[in-house]
Amino acid sequence: MRIISGMARGRRLKEPNGNRIRPTSDRVKESVFTIIQFDIEGRRVLDLFAGTGQYGIEALSRGAKFVKFVDSSKESVKLVCDNLEICGFSDSAAVYGRDALKYLENDEKFDLIFIDPPYETGLAAKAVQKITEFDKLNINGIIICELSADSKPPQTELPYVLFKEYKYGGVKIVKYIREE
Repeated sequence: MRIISGMARGRRLKEPNGNRIRPTSDRVKESVFTIIQFDIEGRRVLDLFAGTGQYGIEALSRGAKFVKFVDSSKESVKLVCDNLEICGFSDSAAVYGRDALKYLENDEKFDLIFIDPPYETGLAAKAVQKITEFDKLNINGIIICELSADSKPPQTELPYVLFKEYKYGGVKIVKYIREE
């Protein structure tokens, strides 16, 4: 697991022990960042179900202004903090060890939200629902949701729109946008 591009390019991130945390493959991550390559610089980002923090850290490496990482696992919180330190981004981030769905009930808005929960838990659909219910994205904001390839994408209501689905082997990436 490494940072693909930007200021921290090539840095190796700490990986989890065992299989409780499922890191996104470099191939899928690279594809995601190709999809949003012009929508990162200067943006406020939320990395939900952060795991190792690789989505948010990659965004920081590519010029995101600030990233908030949320994960209820103590192991994940430590991994994210360690990986931020390795890449020199600790001052551009905040890490919260709490329930991601509860976190979405505050009044803060973001430009880009990554959702990467454990597959087949229903958490992705619940997170998308909370994001739309509490209107967590700024206008023209983006949600990137990682699911297993055979999952149905969570439904949204206007002004949130499912923009496109992408498949990479056993992984599906769903891009949503918030319209005006």
